[in-house]
Amino acid sequence: MSDCSSSGSDEDLDPESELLDELGGKLSKWTNYIHGWQDRWIALKGNILSYYRSADEKEYGCRGSICLSKAVITPHEFDECRFDISVNDSIWYLRAEHPLLRQQWIDTIELHKAESGYGSESSLRRHGSLLSLTSAASGLSTASASSLKKAYSLQEKLAEMETFRDILCRQVDTLQKYFDNCADTESKDELHRDKVSDEEEDFPTLRPDADYLLNNNNSSKEKSFFVNTLKDPAGIDFKGEAITFKATTAGILSTLSHCIDILVKREESWQKRLDKEIERRRRAEDAYKAALTELKKKPHYGGPDYEEGPNSLINEEEFFDAVEAALDKHDQIEEQSQVERSRASRQISLTPDTFSSISTQKYLTKVEEMVHSHMTYSLQDVGGDANWQLVVEEGDMKVYRREVEENGIVLDPLKATHAVKGVTGHEVCHYFWDTAYRNDWETTVESFQVVETLSDQACIIHQTLKRVWPASQRDVLYVSVMRKILSTNENDPDTWLVCNFSVDHDGYPPSTRCIRAKINVAMICQTLISPPEGDKEISRDNIICKITYVANVNPGGWAPASVLRAVAKREYPKFLKRFTSYVQEKTSSEAILF
Repeated sequence: MSDCSSSGSDEDLDPESELLDELGGKLSKWTNYIHGWQDRWIALKGNILSYYRSADEKEYGCRGSICLSKAVITPHEFDECRFDISVNDSIWYLRAEHPLLRQQWIDTIELHKAESGYGSESSLRRHGSLLSLTSAASGLSTASASSLKKAYSLQEKLAEMETFRDILCRQVDTLQKYFDNCADTESKDELHRDKVSDEEEDFPTLRPDADYLLNNNNSSKEKSFFVNTLKDPAGIDFKGEAITFKATTAGILSTLSHCIDILVKREESWQKRLDKEIERRRRAEDAYKAALTELKKKPHYGGPDYEEGPNSLINEEEFFDAVEAALDKHDQIEEQSQVERSRASRQISLTPDTFSSISTQKYLTKVEEMVHSHMTYSLQDVGGDANWQLVVEEGDMKVYRREVEENGIVLDPLKATHAVKGVTGHEVCHYFWDTAYRNDWETTVESFQVVETLSDQACIIHQTLKRVWPASQRDVLYVSVMRKILSTNENDPDTWLVCNFSVDHDGYPPSTRCIRAKINVAMICQTLISPPEGDKEISRDNIICKITYVANVNPGGWAPASVLRAVAKREYPKFLKRFTSYVQEKTSSEAILF
C-alpha cells in the first residue's frame, strides 16, 4: 500500500504531467469577413488547442479544436500581435494584445507540440507504441486476398530461382571437376601409349603370337578407357549429373516464364492504375483551373490578409467590387425590412434636465466655434468655383466635391444642395438630430450610444458603423448640436442648423476593433414660404425647405482613394433622398413645425 501511494505522489510531481495541465487565455480570433476579429477563450491541453466563446462557456463544450502534432505556427510578417496556426487546409488566425504576449503563446504552443506530439520520447513513454501486433494483424486482414496471393506467388518464384541458382552453381562445379579429371586421364593415357610404342621400336619380337597378344592387350585398354570415362576417379556420375543439370535448367526456364507472366499481368494492372491516376490528375487540374478562374471573378476572400490594411493582398479593383457588392446587399436587406419593420429606437430621447458638468464648458465653447464657421463658409455658393466639381445632379439636388488628399488619405469635402417641398427647416433638423428617430432612416449605423448630454439640444454620441468588407469597421465619437439662427435681415428666413463634429472623450478611447473616423458635418435648412391665395392658411403646399448639407470626413485607415470617392459619390445622394423622403412621410399628417 505504501509503495502504491509513493508512486502516485511521484507521478503527480512529474513535470511532464504538469505540462499536460490545461492552460488558457483570451485571444482575438478571426471569425469571418462579416464579424472580423472576436475575443475568444483559447485553451491548450496536451497537443490539443481548443477555443470557446468565453471562459464561462467552457462547460458547454468547445466551438472548435485542432491537433498540434502536425500544426505549423507562423508569426505574421507585418502584424506584431498576430500569429497563424495551420493544419492542412484549416487555418486559425489569432491576435494577442501585445507582441510579448504573442511570443509567449507561440513558445508555449511549440513546447506542447514538441513534448506532446506523436513520436517524441515523452509521448512514447506515456502512451506506448502507436502500432501494436493486434493493429498490424488487423491491417493485414483487411488487405485484398488476390493481391496478397499475387505478391506471394512472385516471391515464391523468386525464392525458387534462388534455389535453382545454388543447385546450378554446384552442378557446374561438379561437371567442371569431371571434365578436368577427364582431361588429366586423357593426357596420361596418351603419354603411356607413346612410351609403349617407343619400347616396341627398341625391342622387336619374332613370335607371331606375340603380335596377337599385344593387339589384344591394346584393345582391352581402349575398352577400359571408355568405361572409365563415364566415371572419373573421384566417383562422379556424369550421366546422373547431366540429367540433373537438364532438369535444373528446365526448372529455371519454367520459373522464369512464370515470373514473366506475373510481371506482364502486373504491368497491365499498373498501367490501368497509371491511366486512372492520369485521368484523376487531369480532372483535378481542370477543377483547379475552374476554381482559380471563379476565385478571380469573386471579390470576397476569407482571411484577414485580404481586408483593408497597409499590406492587404487584395488589389484596388477587387476592393471596389467587394465594397460595391456589400453595399448592394445592405440596400437589399434594408428595402426588404423597411416594408415590415416598425423598429423601436435603441436609445431613449434626450432628457433636457440631465446635464453633465464634466468638461461641459469646453465642449460648448467648441460648439459655438463650429456653428459660427458653418454659418460663415458653408452657405457660400460654390457653383462658379473651379475647385468644386459637380459630381451628381438629380432634379433639385446637386452634389459637389473638392478633391483633397493628406498623407495618402482622401479628405474630399462634399457639399450638397436640395429643395424639399412640404417640410420646414425646423422639421428636417429635428428628425436629423433627435436620436429617437435615428434608426428609422439611417441604414449605415450598427449601434450608437449617447455618451454625455451637454444641453437640451447638444450631446456627445458614440456611433459604430456597419462594416463593409473588405474595409475595416469604423466608429465615430462626435458632438451633435441643433441651433436656430435668427436672421439679421427681415427679408431673409431664419436658419436651422444641425452640426456634428468629432471630439475626444476619456470614457470612449479608440479601440483596436474599429478605426476611429473624424467628421465635421452640418445640415443647414431654411424655410421658404409662398403666400397662400386669399385668406387661406399656410399649408404644406406653400412651403419649401432649402437644404445645404456639407461633410468633411477623414475615414482613416488604408482604403484606396478611388474606392472612397466612388462610394461617396454613390452613397451621399442616396442618403439625402432617403432622409428627406422619410421626413416628408413623417410630417405629412402632422401640424407644421416652424
